[in-house]
Amino acid sequence: MRRYNSDMNAKPGSKAAAPQPNAAAKLHAPLARLLRPLVRLCIRSGMTFPALAQLLRELFVNVAEHDFALEGKEQTDSRVSLLTGIHRKEVARLRGAGAPVNETPAAVSLTSAVIARWLAAPEFTDAKGEPLALPRTAEGDAASFEQLVASVTKDVRPRAVLDEWLDRKLVTINENDEITLVEAAFVPSGGDDSKWHYLGRNLHDHIAAAEQNVSGAAPRFLERAVHYNNISPKLARRLEARSRELAMDALKTANREANRALAKDKGGDARWNFGIYIYSEDADEEGEAREGGKEGSKEGGSS
Repeated sequence: MRRYNSDMNAKPGSKAAAPQPNAAAKLHAPLARLLRPLVRLCIRSGMTFPALAQLLRELFVNVAEHDFALEGKEQTDSRVSLLTGIHRKEVARLRGAGAPVNETPAAVSLTSAVIARWLAAPEFTDAKGEPLALPRTAEGDAASFEQLVASVTKDVRPRAVLDEWLDRKLVTINENDEITLVEAAFVPSGGDDSKWHYLGRNLHDHIAAAEQNVSGAAPRFLERAVHYNNISPKLARRLEARSRELAMDALKTANREANRALAKDKGGDARWNFGIYIYSEDADEEGEAREGGKEGSKEGGSS
């Protein structure tokens, strides 16, 4: 049995709105499309259909129990069964398990926090906002890797962080014996377990934003895409490279502003995520890239 946490951060009745007419039928095609790469990932990773079906069964019961409770009324097995289509006896067995724990691994949390600080704090960046090459230690208040790590945590020795980062190739040592952050540090590598954490967090937030946008009366979250079809592979590669530059500039700017604001923030239980994705291919599974004429700067997405 998986370890679960029943705190859903959802108010009873907050998501229990009546479904839109024919919503289930309208959802079928986009759901099949968005699940296709996830099914591919499951098969590639060795996760079988029975294992996925059991996970979905648990999640259906959990979401119905917590997110679709009616305010002032007890959520019953019969109502959960009605909402999910799962037999009442199975509902009774699964209820109370809670939602999968959304824990950030300690190593992931520390690494991302230190890198974010390195990319944002004025004392660790140059005039263009790029991360400085840092000496291991320095006198006084001069910027150093030791000072960088200490500004985020006092619980882990900077040397231990450096050794781990060198092993993961997040940093290199230059000819002046300075520590340099490599761009690959911004993206978890294929062998890095943190990639699984970010897969769940980032896809969850993107889908959650889209779900709220299509479910509500008006879109709440920004979710847009610029997309061109019927273009040459050469142009697709050039646009991908250029969009990477634009995306990194936007992420660094947002990180700097958030880092500055954090110093004056009183703290709380809110969470914010600003994400960007880029994707290109020759043609998708449904042949969309071959259909119709070229689309010029057309905004897309589910909102």
